[in-house]
Amino acid sequence: LVDFLREVVPVAEELGVRLAIHPDDPPVKLFGLPRVVSRLEDLATLFEAVPSRANGLTLCAGSLGSRADNDVLAIAETFRSRIHFAHLRNVTVEPDGSFVEAPHLGGRTDMVALLALLLREEREAAAAGRRASIPLRPDHGHLLAADAARRVNPGYSYIGRLRGLAELRGVIRALEALAPAA
Repeated sequence: LVDFLREVVPVAEELGVRLAIHPDDPPVKLFGLPRVVSRLEDLATLFEAVPSRANGLTLCAGSLGSRADNDVLAIAETFRSRIHFAHLRNVTVEPDGSFVEAPHLGGRTDMVALLALLLREEREAAAAGRRASIPLRPDHGHLLAADAARRVNPGYSYIGRLRGLAELRGVIRALEALAPAA
């Protein structure tokens, strides 16, 4: 992966493209294959090996949060200038280490604090002339109403994801209203 990034990132820089690696999903070995982007230390290794701002992160709160030993807020704070995209979902980690989808504003990651961090990074980056916004989307949603009658891919229900988006947008609007004037 590092060799690949060393080849690709300079081209991305030339083109003004920001790469955003998605963490391993799920962040556990599959068929005996190790995961490579599951922890803060993994991301630090990638960003130290290829330090360009074009080498960035898709902050997937669900993938990172599904490891009991990860602190999603600490990861986001550590690499906030590298977050180029955000997938916002939440999970609950079970005592056996497995995880289940949780409501967007429930689960083990404090989504309000995470959104506040992302908004703060947007303001500071814009003030420094680095970028204007971090694109985000709700990731996964529960089956609600008519979704239950349709054939949908698990986690990608239409109404459930709209509910998550509405919740996240509500939090963002509230945080923006409470933010100190720039």
